Amino acid sequence: MAIRHIAASLDDVSGWCRKNNASNEEGFRRYFSLLGRLPELQARLNIPVLTVNLGSENIEKSDDYLVFCSCIAGFFDELPNKEVIVKHRVKISIFGKWYNMPGKAVESLKKAIEETKEYDGFFLNFCINYDGQDEIVDACRVIAKQVELGKLDPEMITKEAIKENIYSSYFLPPDVVLVYGEERLTGLLLWDSVNSRIKFAGKSFMEFDEGDFEKILMM
Repeated sequence: MAIRHIAASLDDVSGWCRKNNASNEEGFRRYFSLLGRLPELQARLNIPVLTVNLGSENIEKSDDYLVFCSCIAGFFDELPNKEVIVKHRVKISIFGKWYNMPGKAVESLKKAIEETKEYDGFFLNFCINYDGQDEIVDACRVIAKQVELGKLDPEMITKEAIKENIYSSYFLPPDVVLVYGEERLTGLLLWDSVNSRIKFAGKSFMEFDEGDFEKILMM
């Protein structure tokens, strides 16, 4: 069966920096440089939907959060204008509590969403300030509000109703979840990944190679 959706959970930068005696600023430059290769890879390998979780769920609490936000702003300012995005009509979506980030980062993310909103060739989703359990909790809050307003009968709450209210409601569940870094489940697309295959990369995303995705397509 053809793979239609790959979700990739990326580890954070700090471990690689310690191992390679590099500054966190150097690490972030490498991290976002590698991230910039993914749209071209997605188009070349014909992966309709690619969802990427950017780093640790604890990045917001780290000392490098402002550096991370600055890199986010720069990366997403440039992303919509990349040739691969325009040529292949790659629609960019953002999942998570990204709107709580500093203003410059939020504006860059809004720009990427707005400038690609009409595209439908490929779908590239980024999870930023994202937590898979929070995604389900937020969906439950929306449904609870619908019940409170009398728009939904509690007996009509189904799996489909929850799916309709998660961040990724309009996307197919991932066929494969690729995990970089520590071999553990990260909660990426937690509701949707119940039947997904889990593939551990066995290395940091900082050691990314295009063959990581090519191996998945051969599974």
